[in-house]
Amino acid sequence: MKPSPLPIHTSAAGQPAVPAGWPVLRLGFRPFYLGAAVFAGLAVPLWLALFLGWVSLDLGVAPLLWHAHEMLFGFGVAVIVGFLLTAGKAWTALPTPRGAALGALAGVWLAARLAPLVAPYAVYAALDVLLLPAVAAVLIHVLLRANSRRNLPLAGILIGLAVANAVFHLAVLGLLDLAPMRALHAALALIVMIECVMAGRVIPAFTNAATPGLNLKIKPRIEQITLALTALALTAWVIGAPAVITAGAFAAAAAAHLRRQGSWQPWVTRQRPILWILQAAYAWIPVGFALLAAAQLGWLSVSAGVHALAVGATGGLIIGMLTRTARGHTGRPLVASRAEVLAYGLVMTAAVLRVLLPIVAPQWLVLSLLSAALAWSAGFASYLAVFTPWLVSTRLDGKDG
Repeated sequence: MKPSPLPIHTSAAGQPAVPAGWPVLRLGFRPFYLGAAVFAGLAVPLWLALFLGWVSLDLGVAPLLWHAHEMLFGFGVAVIVGFLLTAGKAWTALPTPRGAALGALAGVWLAARLAPLVAPYAVYAALDVLLLPAVAAVLIHVLLRANSRRNLPLAGILIGLAVANAVFHLAVLGLLDLAPMRALHAALALIVMIECVMAGRVIPAFTNAATPGLNLKIKPRIEQITLALTALALTAWVIGAPAVITAGAFAAAAAAHLRRQGSWQPWVTRQRPILWILQAAYAWIPVGFALLAAAQLGWLSVSAGVHALAVGATGGLIIGMLTRTARGHTGRPLVASRAEVLAYGLVMTAAVLRVLLPIVAPQWLVLSLLSAALAWSAGFASYLAVFTPWLVSTRLDGKDG
């Protein structure tokens, strides 16, 4: 996909002025972060209304599968796409889709979110499988042109997500003899791998940059062991390896992540909310792995581990990155406002209510679901209250992007 040009006016002195065109389509993070936050705030209450029987909709698929799919491929993928289209430009100094091309990508994403409400399932499936291959092609193109091969594995994970998405829809349509939830577990595993790779890059770097005198060193051996054990555990889970082997792999991976995070000195971030949210969210990865290990041994439901990774780790890392990267790319200081700190606290509260409360008080399941949904939606509403005007406006410093 060839990026569409966006004209830039010049002043009488020949200096660049404010770029022409709608600001929300100048860089990938703008429409996709906005869409993801709105969707996050609406989709979870809708799912809960379906689950509790308050609303009845013909989605063409079981409501549980719709919920799980949409939180991964609607919410999570929107943030990943917005981040990678933005980071791809920063990594390579080459243009990524903007203007009409970016609008088309965002339009495909939005059409797929609306399709199950108004169209046959086959139309929903056809629309939903378009976005990821297109974005993967764009990312591979710019990375190869810039010889940025270090980041090519991220494009590979996008392709893996595209395959998992296609397998899910084929399974729902009865064209593949496979449990659709297996494909969703594969997608969650791939998203967790993206989080593990990116967290290892950004959390120590952000912590060093914000802490005078600190000099965190990335330890390659810890990184390699942690990522290898993570890949092993998630693969064993997805393919249905023997429970004892999978439980052992998850336990080892949890321990490795605790060791990895300890080397990042998370305690030094306690006065910087824009940093501690990333540390707090990352801590849900070893928690989720430990819960999945327990589930393999029959001690807990797999739901606890899945939601630790999906709500705690993924939701927490997303709200943290949505604020930090949007602040940076709109020309604003990297200091979280009270509304952003509120959003961090609400998303972390949602994780505790959704994951831990049902374990210690299963009789309060409905209350835990309602309160978690309220906290989750309020967290993203708080984000939108601050960032919507920024995402649809020119950068504060007047620069392009």
